[in-house]
Amino acid sequence: MIAQNILATMSFSHMFTAFLFSLIVCLVISECHADVNANASHISKLVIDARTRRPIPDTFFGAFFEEINHAGAGGLWAELVDNRGGSNVSSNINPWIIIGDNSSSIIVSTDRSSCFECNKVALRSDVLCQGQSCPLGGVGISNPGFWGMNIEQGKKYKVVFYVRSLGPINLQVSFIGSDDGVKLASTNISAFGVNVTKWSRMETILEANGTNHNSSLQITTSNRGVVWLDQVSAMPLDTYKGHGFRSDLYQMAADLKPKTFRFPGGCYVEGDYLRNAFRWKDTVGPWEERPGHFNDIWNYWTDDGFGYFEGLQLSEDLGAFPVWVFNSGISHHDEVNTSDISPFVQEALDGIEFARGSSTSQWGSLRASMGHPEPFDLRFVAIGNEDCHKYNYLGNYLKFYEAIKHDYPDIQIISNCDGSIHQLDHPADLYDFM
Repeated sequence: MIAQNILATMSFSHMFTAFLFSLIVCLVISECHADVNANASHISKLVIDARTRRPIPDTFFGAFFEEINHAGAGGLWAELVDNRGGSNVSSNINPWIIIGDNSSSIIVSTDRSSCFECNKVALRSDVLCQGQSCPLGGVGISNPGFWGMNIEQGKKYKVVFYVRSLGPINLQVSFIGSDDGVKLASTNISAFGVNVTKWSRMETILEANGTNHNSSLQITTSNRGVVWLDQVSAMPLDTYKGHGFRSDLYQMAADLKPKTFRFPGGCYVEGDYLRNAFRWKDTVGPWEERPGHFNDIWNYWTDDGFGYFEGLQLSEDLGAFPVWVFNSGISHHDEVNTSDISPFVQEALDGIEFARGSSTSQWGSLRASMGHPEPFDLRFVAIGNEDCHKYNYLGNYLKFYEAIKHDYPDIQIISNCDGSIHQLDHPADLYDFM
């Protein structure tokens, strides 16, 4: 979800004109309803001094992003494959679909043999048929993406996956129209010997020869044997600046002209339970090594392709200051006591170092390895999301505040509590109350 104050498109003069017009209308209506026998000598005068005005800061208007309704996974983030590694907690392989009879020609399951320690689940296919005994086109697996993959004629897509087999492989990788079965793009990948007995990375470029907005990615074979697949990805090559954002949706966000970009949430930051909260360290580094997590607030799995780094990168691309919202040790159903909050505080400090630290610092070096050696311009952080009413919020907040101000005194810290009516009972540079 990307939301923006609708006043962003209105200049101060337009707002003032609208206000003045509304005021005049109110005065006219009041006059029309006045007693016709009222004293005609009673005159009201409105004096407006336009020389006194308060400037509206550029940062007043911004955008807010949250992983809700697949705004990131399946939306702004251009990854076409849903559940790249077969790690969705709601089903063994959901939404992957088996191609072939799952008893006589192929058996598909998951096991914990992946080469990635952060997520050991891999898709295993036991191919029982050989050659012409297989169904026409072979057997395998298919991924429909998010409500169907939008494959467009003339566009190129990079397909990456990891594979292991006990014998030679001959795989056909294709984009197929889910509604009509028309093959839009296809290539064959063959390998044998030591190239595939251990996990191997395969990459190919598919160029579509047709358009279908309801397509799927298929990986099939007609060779008997056992094949493991993991971390299957399909990305269009025309993402914005190659940063992984869908160009069309990026442009819609850019057209809002936000000066701040608040991310990654929202309730998504908290989680319904802390075990499913957004934790930034699990969302950085190579995408294959990100474990992903269950978004229990909005009830779907995310591979965390759109992670902390991507939020910072998108802010920079938009020309907006990032506003990083991190977990305050509080979810919708559980809280960390203030006496135990230190690991969360350190995680926040490490996150700031990732964004702002030098390329030789511990976390800044990870950012640099991801292609951004220069620091991001992180000036604003929010401690928690809508947590002011929670029992441990104030105690936790003060621990975060003191530690951040000690190491980064220039950072503007945002409280979840309302300072519009009464003065806050704790230090804060800004407040964000809903």
